[in-house]
Amino acid sequence: MSQKFTLTVNGQAHTIEADPDMPLLYALRDDIGLNNPKFGCGLAQCGACTVHLDGQPTRSCATPLSAVGKAKITTLAGLGTPEKPHPLQTAYIEEQVPQCGYCINGWIMTAAAFLSDKKKPSEAEIKDALSGVKCRCGTHISILKAVKRAATMMG
Repeated sequence: MSQKFTLTVNGQAHTIEADPDMPLLYALRDDIGLNNPKFGCGLAQCGACTVHLDGQPTRSCATPLSAVGKAKITTLAGLGTPEKPHPLQTAYIEEQVPQCGYCINGWIMTAAAFLSDKKKPSEAEIKDALSGVKCRCGTHISILKAVKRAATMMG
């Protein structure tokens, strides 16, 4: 049975009507029209669907709308703007990370939450924080360089 939900996404309120069990990812993509969180595995294992709920990285493919409550949702589009990109977005460009680009959402959203809590992380800490995100193109070395660069920019 459908319910009304008001979701605050990237600072804007959106009211939708949906089944409470519907994954947040579907609401973001299909109802709100965002294309940053991607459908990867549908099992919360790859990270392509990662968004922040009140600053915490969350796999939106496995998060039902009923679990969102009043949490503020931030997507990759809400981290920065073309005029003022987030340090991770800048670092990804400078390190020329993108290959196919499908996984970037998960890597950046996971790293952004990690770097907001951990200043000046070691390489081992970065690797550990990002261990649950997958990239099939094999750009892991470039991703690690970009996260290190962003940490320096933020620290």
